[in-house]
Amino acid sequence: MRVAVVILNWNGKKLLESFLPSVVNFSQGAEIYVIDNASTDSSMAFIKENYPKVKTILNRENGGYAKGYNQALQHIQADVYALVNSDIEVTKNWLGPIVKEFKNDENTAIIQPKILDHKNKKKFEYAGAAGGFLDLLGYPYCRGRVFNSIETDQGQYNDTITVNWASGACFFIKSEVFHQLNGFDEDYFAHQEEIDLCWRANNLGKLVKYVGSSTVYHIGGATLNENNSYKTFLNFRNSLYSLVKNLPANKIILYVLIRIILDGIAGIRFVLQGKPIHCFAIIKSHLSFYKNFKKTYKKRTTTRNKKYYNTTSIVWSYYILNKKSWSKLK
Repeated sequence: MRVAVVILNWNGKKLLESFLPSVVNFSQGAEIYVIDNASTDSSMAFIKENYPKVKTILNRENGGYAKGYNQALQHIQADVYALVNSDIEVTKNWLGPIVKEFKNDENTAIIQPKILDHKNKKKFEYAGAAGGFLDLLGYPYCRGRVFNSIETDQGQYNDTITVNWASGACFFIKSEVFHQLNGFDEDYFAHQEEIDLCWRANNLGKLVKYVGSSTVYHIGGATLNENNSYKTFLNFRNSLYSLVKNLPANKIILYVLIRIILDGIAGIRFVLQGKPIHCFAIIKSHLSFYKNFKKTYKKRTTTRNKKYYNTTSIVWSYYILNKKSWSKLK
């Protein structure tokens, strides 16, 4: 099974200096690529000088995560793409359990490893943790991380299970499935495009899995940190995009109406926290969503009435019932 480890870079020389060595040292048998999204720093010169065996692909513009990968993966021949953020440290034998699971189950299309926090390696990392899930209204959360409640890794998630979505921070996908689905939706630009891709794969009857015997460490927020209002805008808008694209048609209007109310409450909460800029970001996210509703709706392909969610309302469970961990949600 040919594996291509593909790192997307944008002005990330410092990150490449810190994290590319682990990828090179622990990815025996895989080809390693760095895709550059029109960087203006010396990233590519650094790779050429220090890692001549690492292949590079130069994009002409910074089209974000989605477009950056879509453009470059057209030129990479492999059975499996391992899409790895430039702020990920991998560990010894991180590829082995992933490849084994792909071989064990031909219906498995997408896999995520265990993602721990590089700054505190005993903690799960926000973006992905131990596998992603959705609630009825499309709000994402993870085993090991529900909203801002993050668990300590005690081996409780060393299993292999089917999940709703895999984190784009370290995202393995069969190349044939990636191209069958026409890759990521470029209108997302960044954030939650992996959730949409996983949902579309699920709608085709493909499986998304978490493999806890493979571990990586992620800094998180290296491109857009949690205080950046643009990140808030993208997360809220793109989540609505995914509902329109992937829900059965008869559920869209009702669920979007409920989301308007809950997103409005989230905006009020930001104001009360002294973060009005994030409230405005939510308002802008909805305006952008309504503007692009028709275009988004036309992208609908295969949908299924199969249950796509794990919890009815993660907002209700977390804030009202005080269920702040996976074990309590179960």
